[in-house]
Amino acid sequence: MKANVGTIDRTLRIIVGLALIALSLAGVIGVWGWIGVLPLATGIFRFCPAYTLLGIKTCKSCSAKS
Repeated sequence: MKANVGTIDRTLRIIVGLALIALSLAGVIGVWGWIGVLPLATGIFRFCPAYTLLGIKTCKSCSAKS
């Protein structure tokens, strides 16, 4: 798995993932908030399978190495 998620993208994914999980735990948005695990995981591991399928890389230093 090569990193394909850049710094800004990674930060936003982690924030959104944590926010969704927190809202779910607080009972604001219900069980669907657990979908926040996906952006959280892709942000932590810096790899997005959908980006691989679409040929997208938001990591500038990663594109220079390829």
